[in-house]
Amino acid sequence: MEFLCYHRDRPGSLALREELNEEHLAYMDGYAEEMIARGPTFTDDDVLTGSVHILDLPDPAAARAFAFDEPNYQAGAYRDVLLRRWRNTLGRTMWDYPGGRTGGNRYLVLGLATGRPADLDLPSDRDALIAYGPLLSDDGATWLGTAALIRAQAPDAARTILTADRYADIEVHNWQFGGRPS
Repeated sequence: MEFLCYHRDRPGSLALREELNEEHLAYMDGYAEEMIARGPTFTDDDVLTGSVHILDLPDPAAARAFAFDEPNYQAGAYRDVLLRRWRNTLGRTMWDYPGGRTGGNRYLVLGLATGRPADLDLPSDRDALIAYGPLLSDDGATWLGTAALIRAQAPDAARTILTADRYADIEVHNWQFGGRPS
């Protein structure tokens, strides 16, 4: 089962995040085989705002353990956690993305659902997609939205990957490939 976990930073938690960086990286190293995508979100001024992880885990209990045992969460660096089942529509990891780790602006796009499912098929501009898929209930039966990692010119262009009038809200966050620095 695939899951998207988005930890949103608590305001003023940057020093704590920096202090716990090695613990965070070591924790993520333990999930290297399960990881589909990962990386920080940040403001236009490069201030961290959160951390997104997409993983393939055995069940919802394992996903909750991943989300809530994470060192930054345990220390109070995050204000909340979005944790949803997710379907890997592209069938690959971010490391398989043909566009590489650098070049261009990258975004996390979260469409939070209202009504009938939308955007279940892959968009036509697949070359820009790093990760893409529906957000689902724990049992996988109910569509709750759509999440994408995408390369785009600007936030407004990234937003157009989703059908705007089919969502209660669409969030666009600056994002970059995560992992240990090379």
